[in-house]
Amino acid sequence: MLEKLLAALKARFGTAPALAEAPKGVDVLAAMADRRVMRRYTDRPVDPALLETLCAVALSAPSKSDLQQADIVIVSAKGQRERLEALLPDNPWVTAAPVFLVFCANNRRHRLFFEWRGRPFVNDHLDPFFNASVDAGIVLATFVAAADRVGLGTCPISAIRNSAAQVSAILGLPDHVFPVAALGVGWPSFAGVMSPRLGLDVTIHHDRYDEAELREKIAAYDTRRNQTQPYKTQRHADKFGESDSYGWSEDKARQYSVPERADFGAFVRKKGFKLD
Repeated sequence: MLEKLLAALKARFGTAPALAEAPKGVDVLAAMADRRVMRRYTDRPVDPALLETLCAVALSAPSKSDLQQADIVIVSAKGQRERLEALLPDNPWVTAAPVFLVFCANNRRHRLFFEWRGRPFVNDHLDPFFNASVDAGIVLATFVAAADRVGLGTCPISAIRNSAAQVSAILGLPDHVFPVAALGVGWPSFAGVMSPRLGLDVTIHHDRYDEAELREKIAAYDTRRNQTQPYKTQRHADKFGESDSYGWSEDKARQYSVPERADFGAFVRKKGFKLD
């Protein structure tokens, strides 16, 4: 099983740590290293009790100062789903997902404690927004890991924030509660495709942040990724033309060459957050 883990890491990153002995839980680590995003599902339903169990497991994750600032909305009603799906035109696969979840950051409960006790909320600045966002992200990641363990496939949907105000209205989110990401969930209809990641020498640092030879390392990653998972289309070809060496870095540069979610800060402030 150690060989399987190291093979998965090498396939993902191009290299693997020099691990000589299998650690406890090596089979779980191997499965996690080999995980794939899933956007294609069978029509087999997901047991609601299993879904709530996975939510409970996810909400067992660490929480900043035990504030527990994450909520999960299970969207089951057909009308609700259709309204949300209409906001995701670039994600048509969502309609086929048996389960649609929205992970929310919730700083409201914490603030209510002060209101109930007649005390001023003296930490009204960026940190409460940030803490709640991180809590929701941790819960999302834990749900994904738990779903993997029972054989379900998942795909996060950050595009839910493109229409944050509309999503908030549809879900009835009060002040200081906002959507962080949605998640499609279902039983996979195929094995999925592994997405190669940046080399470990780019994203793991020792003692100090290090960008030595970063440009060369990114170029090497572009080449490695093209060998295993080349892009089928090039973004904004009408603006940038077709590139003979189109890779991850060019794709990401093109993706964020157009404005996206420029109104999210205003939405968050309308939700009552001060981002000083």
